[in-house]
Parts: sequence; structure tokens; C-alpha cells
Amino acid sequence: MISTDGVPPALFTAGVAGGTFRLRHATRADLGAMVRLLADDALGAGRETAKDMEPYERAFAAIEADPSHLLVVGELVPTAGEAGPVVATFQLSFLPGISRQGAWRSQLEGVRVGTSLRGQGMGALMVGWAIAESRRRGCTLMQLTTHKSRTAAHRFYERLGFEASHVGMKLPL
Repeated sequence: MISTDGVPPALFTAGVAGGTFRLRHATRADLGAMVRLLADDALGAGRETAKDMEPYERAFAAIEADPSHLLVVGELVPTAGEAGPVVATFQLSFLPGISRQGAWRSQLEGVRVGTSLRGQGMGALMVGWAIAESRRRGCTLMQLTTHKSRTAAHRFYERLGFEASHVGMKLPL
């Protein structure tokens, strides 16, 4: 659902320093900002680039077409009713499984908050919304991976109740 100004309605809002933090579904117009956020750290800088947007556009279209996946952006809105810049993003996917008695789980990916806004609580607000949405959709587990070099991210997720209970492995294809 898109409003008359072309911006999806808010999924969540909260007052933060500098205005209102608003989560909403990402639109294709947000894609450049999302890629810049993904590239805004040491690991992302080496694997993300806005020079060729076609792969991102294909991925966005596939995610947008599948109701089991959500792309969400966070805006910092300075004054009520105004659009604000995209300052955060994440992807949330809902996965059925046979294990855990046929439990659904959610997968949290690509959680990013702009460098200048980190440490102000926006990441916790985003993850809190994602947890609530996962529960609302019947998930019994939320999972995520974070690179072993991201020790600050590990502390952040542990503060939110996540446990490093498994070893994640990846195989580049």
C-alpha cells in the first residue's frame, strides 16, 4: 500500500534524537540508499558497489514479489508529515522448516544504520520491530549471521538477547 505521495505507510515510529524514526517498506527509489548503507563498513565496502545497480534491482524485484521476504528502511523524519532521509535498512525473511516440529523461523539480514547515527538506539528499534513481526507471523525462532570480525555487532545482538549458539558456515558459489 502506497500513499498519495508515493511513500508506504509507517510500520513503526518512535521519537529519537533529531526527530522521529520511522520504519516502512522499502521502495525501488530507496535502493541506492540501501546499497550505500550496505557498503558503509569495512566488509561491505569490498563487496557492495552502486556502480552497477542491475543485480540489486533484480534482487529487489524478486524480494518484493515474495510475501515471505520484507525489505525495510528506516527514515529520520525531522518534522511530522515530512519525508526524511533513509538512514537504516534490513531484510527479514520467513522460512518454514521441518525441524523443531515444523516451526517457522525468521532470518534477519543486512541490518545497517548509517555511521553517524549508530549508538542512538535505532538498530535496537529495528530489531525489536523485526522480532515482533516474526512473532506476529508465527515464528518460534529468529536467526541471523554476522561476520566473526564484527565484534561490536556481536555485543549489540547479545544485548538484545541473541545467543551465539551455532557455528555459521558459508560456501561461496
